Amino acid sequence: MASGETNTMPDETVDTSEQAAAADAAAQGPDAAELTRQRDDYYDRLLRKTAEFDNYRRRTDRERQQLADAAAADLIKDLLPLVDDLERALKADAGSEGDGAIRRGVELIHKQLVETLRKRGVSPIEALGQDFDPHFHNAVAYEPAEGRREGEVIEEFARGYMLGDRLLRPAMVKVAKA
Repeated sequence: MASGETNTMPDETVDTSEQAAAADAAAQGPDAAELTRQRDDYYDRLLRKTAEFDNYRRRTDRERQQLADAAAADLIKDLLPLVDDLERALKADAGSEGDGAIRRGVELIHKQLVETLRKRGVSPIEALGQDFDPHFHNAVAYEPAEGRREGEVIEEFARGYMLGDRLLRPAMVKVAKA
């Protein structure tokens, strides 16, 4: 009998191990289903957030473009009267009094354009008589000049402009050298 009991015990141990494995599988079954459900839920959330972000990016790109278009249209509207004035100046009769009238017309157009730029925050860079500054000046010529300091701007070929604190265009200048 003792030998039979020995045979029975390993069988019972095997039965107990199989029962434990079956119990673990049953216990894992609902957890696996729960994990699958959570994975699907997270994947769905990911897809939705990705779509929301794509829509946000497209909307901001469209709004940025509309803002740029509106700013350009606003500037163009301000410049159109200047174009009209130039066309009238070109159509003017250049008779005996024509030269003076054309000059006055061009001066008026220049004044209007400078005022339009000023309203937009554009200001000219004062260069003549200033020391050369490579941040604001573009030296296109150097020339010896009597009575001038080394590095002093002695001639301005093209005026430079600032938009607030931002450089739009450096002034093209001639600089004195010793």
